[in-house]
Amino acid sequence: MKTLSLPADSEEQASLWAARLEGAPLTPQSRAALDAWLAAHPDHRALLSQYCQFSADLEKTLPAMASAGLVDLPAPPARRRAGWSTITWFAGGAIAAAAATVVAWSVWPSATIERHATPAAQRQTLDLADGSRVELNARTSVQIEITRAERRVRLADGQAFFAVTKDPARPFIVETPAGSVRVTGTKFDVRSESAAQLEVIVAEGSVQVRAGQEGAAPIALTARDRLTFTSAGGITTDSLTTSAIDDALAWREGRIVFAGVTVRAACERFARDHGRGIAVTTAVDASGHTLGARYPIDDLKGFLDAIETTWPDLRVTHETNGTVRVSLRNQ
Repeated sequence: MKTLSLPADSEEQASLWAARLEGAPLTPQSRAALDAWLAAHPDHRALLSQYCQFSADLEKTLPAMASAGLVDLPAPPARRRAGWSTITWFAGGAIAAAAATVVAWSVWPSATIERHATPAAQRQTLDLADGSRVELNARTSVQIEITRAERRVRLADGQAFFAVTKDPARPFIVETPAGSVRVTGTKFDVRSESAAQLEVIVAEGSVQVRAGQEGAAPIALTARDRLTFTSAGGITTDSLTTSAIDDALAWREGRIVFAGVTVRAACERFARDHGRGIAVTTAVDASGHTLGARYPIDDLKGFLDAIETTWPDLRVTHETNGTVRVSLRNQ
C-alpha cells in the first residue's frame, strides 16, 4: 500500500470507509460524512481508492493465505453484520495500517488490466486505482495496466487527457503507435490517430516524449509546451499561451475551437469524432476559407449548418449513402 503524507488517522478512516462502501448502501448522513472526509485532504480520495482495491483483493485471497498458514486471522464475530466484509473485522482501525503494510504487497495483484473504448460523439472519465484520472475523447481506445513497478497506458487510437498522481517509484507511461510519453506525476493531453501522427500538450509539470522511430531520444516538455510529430514533417515543439491551451483542451468540456483552420481540417475533425464520412472538394481547399470559431463538439448538424451560414458560396450536401459533401455552389 502506497504511503501518503496524511493525517495520522487517515489510514484507519480509509479502511473503515472502504468496508462501509463494500457493505450496505450509505445513508444520506454517512454520504455527507464521507464527502466531508474526502474534501478534508487532497490525497484522501487516492487513499480510499487503494483501500477499496485492497479490500476486494483481500476478500478473495485471505482465506487461501490463512489455509496456507501465511497469516493468522482473528475469529469473526458470532453474528457478522450484514454487508460487512473481511477487511471490516480483519483490518479495522489501526490494524488496517499495519495489515496494509505487511499484507498488501503479497495480495496486491501483479497487474491489473483494464480496457476501455468510447463510441462516436461520446466521452468518458476513468478513475484509476492509483488515484490518477484519465479523460477519453470520442472514438478512443485504451488499455491500462498498473503493476507494482509501473503504470502503463496503451492509447491505440484517439485522444486522452491524463491527470497523474505523483509516484516517483512507479513511472506512468503512455504508449501510442507514434511514440510514448513518460511521467511520474503531471497533467497532459495526448492525441494520436495513427503511427504517423502524435500531439502532446503539457498543462502542468513535465514529461518526456519519444516520437517517431523506435529508440528515438527523449524530448523534455514542461508546462504549456506542445510537441507535434508527423511522419512527413518530423518533430516540432512550441510554447502555448494559457488561452491556447484552454482552446486545445476544450474537448473535455464538449467544445471544439478552431483558429484559422481550413474547412477540410475542421471537417476531418468532426468526421472522426462522429464516425461520419465528410468529403471536401479540392475547389473548397483552393478557395482559402478558414474557420475561427467555437462549436459544440456533439452537434455535427449545427457545425455543417454553420458552414453554409458563414460562407454562402459553400454548399453542404447529404448523400443517400450517408456521406456529407462540402463543395462550392457553382460546381
